[in-house]
Amino acid sequence: MAWDEWEQLKADAVQRQSTGMQLNQLDPGGGGSAPLPGQTGDLKVSNGDLVKIGSQAHELYDQLWRKARVAVPSSDKAAGDLSGQGFALGGGLKHVSNRWDEQLKSLMDACAHIANHMQVTKKVHAGDDHYIQRQMSSIDTLDAGFDERVGEPGGKNPAYEQKK
Repeated sequence: MAWDEWEQLKADAVQRQSTGMQLNQLDPGGGGSAPLPGQTGDLKVSNGDLVKIGSQAHELYDQLWRKARVAVPSSDKAAGDLSGQGFALGGGLKHVSNRWDEQLKSLMDACAHIANHMQVTKKVHAGDDHYIQRQMSSIDTLDAGFDERVGEPGGKNPAYEQKK
């Protein structure tokens, strides 16, 4: 490529850049600001959502196990046959087969990690929910013991009466 042609290509690229992609955003001069905390919403995930994600990851893992690893033994055999016959292609095929196996194992590990993490997350959050519920119910009992509206002034608070 001639030097003049290179310079022309660079100049063309600079001209095209001004009409390139633009991101949707607030006008910098419009005084926009970050949203207030109540305006952004909360992250809500149900156990059903976690189960679906975990199930999909597990299903992908199973499909990779059944379908993708089938190629490795046949590729290794073909690579050995080609190398044994003196073809340099055998070494290249063996390299590709090894890389395929490494990448497949990495992907399967990631799927297993996601599936396991969803199970753990579901159990942890369920435990958190139960803990919060227990704490809130004990606070209600404690509040009832100090709340004057529960019993007559000067009388015994029914919250402390013996259960029958």
